[in-house]
Amino acid sequence: MTPEKLAYMANQIAIAFARLPAEEAEAAIAEHIDQFWDPRMRARLLVLAETPDTDLSDRVRGAAALIRRPETA
Repeated sequence: MTPEKLAYMANQIAIAFARLPAEEAEAAIAEHIDQFWDPRMRARLLVLAETPDTDLSDRVRGAAALIRRPETA
């Protein structure tokens, strides 16, 4: 999956929680990603969140701190 597609998907999740205050939205975004994204997708998103020129919403970037880190073998 391309970085652009991952960013698009994460931003769509953020849009779904746009009605919530920022902190609640970030927690909800992180919970959704933890529940439904596989570890590889989560790992790639976390790298994107650390990259300054990536098209991620502020709420997705905030949620990144709450997303469960995939275990490495």
